Amino acid sequence: MRIVYMGTPDFAVASLQRLIDDGHEIAGVFTQPDKPRGRKKIMTPPEVKVLAMQHNLPVYQPESFKNESQLELLRELNPDVIVVVAYGKLLPEYVLNLPKYGCINVHGSLLPKYRGAAPIQWSVLDGEAVTGVTTMYMDKGLDTGDMLLTEQTEIGENETAGELFDRLAVMGADLISETLRRLPEGMERRPQDSTQSTYASMLGKDIVTVDWSKSAQQVHNQVRGLDPWPVAETTYNGARIKLFQTRKTDRTSQKPAGTVIEADPKKGLFVVCGDGAVLKIGQVQAVGSKRMNATDYLRGHAIPEGTVLGQ
Repeated sequence: MRIVYMGTPDFAVASLQRLIDDGHEIAGVFTQPDKPRGRKKIMTPPEVKVLAMQHNLPVYQPESFKNESQLELLRELNPDVIVVVAYGKLLPEYVLNLPKYGCINVHGSLLPKYRGAAPIQWSVLDGEAVTGVTTMYMDKGLDTGDMLLTEQTEIGENETAGELFDRLAVMGADLISETLRRLPEGMERRPQDSTQSTYASMLGKDIVTVDWSKSAQQVHNQVRGLDPWPVAETTYNGARIKLFQTRKTDRTSQKPAGTVIEADPKKGLFVVCGDGAVLKIGQVQAVGSKRMNATDYLRGHAIPEGTVLGQ
């Protein structure tokens, strides 16, 4: 099948590689423009562009699809189908209507739940037990098109958004492979029930601060849902500390929420949450320092028991 592929981050890499491995003809790859990254603001290509160039595929990085600016190019590429995976741009109707088999999207949730930009992270933040991937026809709405195939998976108790991201990327690659194999035969289109939809907004720094008055489960979900970005954090002596690898414990305490009840270089860092349950902090990262095990941090930075974090 002749395909135009549209994708940008590492989540989209596995699907592109699968389409290449399946022997499809990749007529062109559309991805976001290169962007400055890191402290030195070095112009860096998207992960999908890197893979496409490794396979000598034509790469296009338009700033916009407005005013039918890409219509002539897409007509020249003449795809049977356009496959879209985490591209990051809404496609206008002239793009959606161009291919014989339409535009097929791989989405990282069990639609109609978690439409939007960050479905994987929000499924962890919300404490969901199950999620999955969906292939769907694209329409002019935001993740509102008819569904084709779905595959679900359990979310591990301690699984981070980053770990789930990697698993769903592979599942999405499997699902788009199966979808394209069956597409010429005709597939059942399943309309979404919009009354059951939820929205997964883009993540930002406004949700990183831990509210210790919440339950241990909620704090645990926040820490793993924001790993690897933008990362949950608290404060100690007025300085920000990023938190990773929390674990629920069987311990409880009557101390105020946010109180450090144990900070032992051998045992680790233990903090009381709003429901009285105690959470173990596995790794931390202080400003200007690297991420490290909490036990290693405590060897050089004593935190007195009774300290209340977040103040």
